[in-house]
Amino acid sequence: MNKELSVCGCVCSDCEYLKKSECSGCFKIKGKVWWASYISATVCPIYACVIDKKKINHCGRCPEIPCQLWRDLKDPNYTDEQHEESMRNRIENFKKAE
Repeated sequence: MNKELSVCGCVCSDCEYLKKSECSGCFKIKGKVWWASYISATVCPIYACVIDKKKINHCGRCPEIPCQLWRDLKDPNYTDEQHEESMRNRIENFKKAE
């Protein structure tokens, strides 16, 4: 797989915010994603968990995937079914990247 993945398994090159140059990818911006302010944070909680707390490269290396943090950080525009599918897809992205 030749696509850059974020710490949570999103494909950065598929992201509309990267395409609009509103984001450079979570590694480049050190987790300071545009939407963090909506949850009263300065850094994505998943980025902070993976990089700062657990000191691993991405969630695909964590035995707890998908964790409660993943479940709690549901895009409000997604239905529960879409959120579950998104989590499954991100886990698959990690598997394909290995």
